[in-house]
Amino acid sequence: MQRKTFLAALLGVVAATGAIAQPADAARSLAAERFTIVSPFPAGGPVDTLARILADGLAKRYGQAAVVENTAGAAGNIGIDKVKRAKGDGHTLLVVPAGNLTINPTLMPNFPFDIAKDFVAVTMLAKAPNVIVATPASGLKTARDLVAQAKASPGTLSYASPGVGSGLHLAGELFKQQAGVDMLHVAYKGTPPALNDVLGGVVPLMFTNLPTALPYLKSGKLVALGVTEASRTPVAPEIPTLAEQGIAGVNVTSWYGLLAPAGTPPAVAEQLARDAADFLSQPEVRTRLAAQGMAQATMAPAAFAQAMREETATWAQVIKARNIRAE
Repeated sequence: MQRKTFLAALLGVVAATGAIAQPADAARSLAAERFTIVSPFPAGGPVDTLARILADGLAKRYGQAAVVENTAGAAGNIGIDKVKRAKGDGHTLLVVPAGNLTINPTLMPNFPFDIAKDFVAVTMLAKAPNVIVATPASGLKTARDLVAQAKASPGTLSYASPGVGSGLHLAGELFKQQAGVDMLHVAYKGTPPALNDVLGGVVPLMFTNLPTALPYLKSGKLVALGVTEASRTPVAPEIPTLAEQGIAGVNVTSWYGLLAPAGTPPAVAEQLARDAADFLSQPEVRTRLAAQGMAQATMAPAAFAQAMREETATWAQVIKARNIRAE
């Protein structure tokens, strides 16, 4: 009996020691060589900003060079493929927007990746709220007004988006589904031309990122009908959520994630998630994010993986129900 008690105690000590040593081992592993952080889009914008924040933080923490590589092309797939083929040791990382991870797998008929198998989820990094905006001339002041007008004239009220299959297009389709209305989608090649036509009165409304819309909301050139998030945003707390206005199930946020190649040890992914949370919580970094309308959204790897699975399932249902196809 004493022998069994001794062995049990010994195993408990070993297990506890292993639990304590694991993060230290992961940190030592990460400090072993330089980092490459791949942004699958050109320099500039939120993806590049987040990649450079991470590069700076990793370099300072681990005493190794950390470079950002803007590997653009094929709607981000070239950069994503580069990380897929890299060694899974935490030294090659991918910063990527939500659409590449949760929309494109269903939208693109020959999507070349299996996100769950080809990559290890590290953490969501940051998010930016989305908002429905309309021109003052439209007469729309709330999402309730939008629903009423759309139901009064089914299929005639139009909304703009940056393109077919974009997150903002799908936000509009999800809104139509949940509100039980029919609206006409007008696709543009990017946000600037879509926004210009809304401001010019060519199209009465659009779903867009709040940072993009905020200057026009403040100047009175656009009216905010509601934010597509579960709660009001601190950036513009006066704008009600859609749920507050009786439209449930439209919780759509623009976010950016951090992934590593398959084979990256769980302890390394967890250490990187903690590092990212630390870097992004620094006051000067929070200010830098806020300037682009973003806020920290870090989480543990398991929670991030679950969030991606749930969002992928949501968009798959919308894409199939609405028969949306990539152009």
